[in-house]
Amino acid sequence: MDIAVVDDENVIRAYLCELIQKQNRTNRIESYATGEELLASGRGFDIVFLDIQMDGMNGIQVARKLREKQDDIILIFITGIREYVFDALDLYAFQYLLKPVDETKFLEVLCRAEKEAGRKKEKRKLFLKTRNLTLEQADILYIESRGKKVEIHTAREKKSIQIYAAMDELERQLGEGFYRCHRSYIVNMSYIAEYSSDRIILANGENVYLAKKKYGEFVKAYMWYLQNGGVSRV
Repeated sequence: MDIAVVDDENVIRAYLCELIQKQNRTNRIESYATGEELLASGRGFDIVFLDIQMDGMNGIQVARKLREKQDDIILIFITGIREYVFDALDLYAFQYLLKPVDETKFLEVLCRAEKEAGRKKEKRKLFLKTRNLTLEQADILYIESRGKKVEIHTAREKKSIQIYAAMDELERQLGEGFYRCHRSYIVNMSYIAEYSSDRIILANGENVYLAKKKYGEFVKAYMWYLQNGGVSRV
């Protein structure tokens, strides 16, 4: 599990990191003194423990930036005051812990957060039975049907992955965030750069066919995706 601790007090940062390591030594922990340092790192995390009152950007401002980049990140605010609790709720915070941090309460919250993060990570994966391979859904650009085979085009690999699979089954597994824009194509909406009445242009410049009869439905689905927390990677 990748976990970040952000607090401008060295003693508190060290204490929280020690508790996290105590809970599970396999956790990968990074600590930051400011929100700017966290954002500048460019790293993605499963769980972020975030102080609210810090020099520079406060924790609420940092959380908004994190939500824009990764909508399913688990945010846990740690603060000495209660007045930001409603701001935290607006950002779908997992928990709002008050300082001084109680060890028992902290470990209980961490345990629940790890379980939730694990559930979200599994949901983001696509298991390919015929290749005994698991892909991160976020890496998939689009899927193309080639007769009895499909080609899975990803952001990480230059060559596509070819497997025997049914488009209907892949569409069911992928769920929200992906759209069947043509009987032969499923596209990851987070990589859409442009679209017209008969094609979709992805962030890497590739074109995917859009069935003209599905244009209206596609526009509605894409607008819904963007308005309900969809994160664009363009």
